[in-house]
Amino acid sequence: MPQKGRPHHCPAPTPVTQMQMLPTASLSDLERQFSERMRGSSLVGYFTVDGRSKRAPEEDRYDISSVEKVADDRWRFNVRMRHGNFDMTLPVVVPVKWIEDTPVVTLTDWNIPSLGTFTCRVLFHGDRYAGTWQHGPVGGLMYGRIEKQQTPP
Repeated sequence: MPQKGRPHHCPAPTPVTQMQMLPTASLSDLERQFSERMRGSSLVGYFTVDGRSKRAPEEDRYDISSVEKVADDRWRFNVRMRHGNFDMTLPVVVPVKWIEDTPVVTLTDWNIPSLGTFTCRVLFHGDRYAGTWQHGPVGGLMYGRIEKQQTPP
């Protein structure tokens, strides 16, 4: 049965504490490369808010200690999220779909504990990420570079 406010096609997230990382040997080459690329990386970029076209994009940053596959298409991002006055560290388990060699986070009305309900499509390609985001009535674009951290967060 779907949760209130959650479409039937979007299952409730499994509690992070119940999810174990899958063995590295079970990952495909692309999955292993994605996990290694994201380990100790930062997403350093900008986000926009629809309807604020005269305002410059705002900076945001996601410091990722690791990204681990925990189920069929579920990945845990152990991340520190920073933008504006917001600064929070937590594990976030999200669906990741593959379009050929490109991983894409695909959330539809997805509840992230402590943050709220989000819809987004964010792709990772080479040293860049880009996508769309929606949080209730507010949404926009996000984009930037994937950079290796000098010292892990």
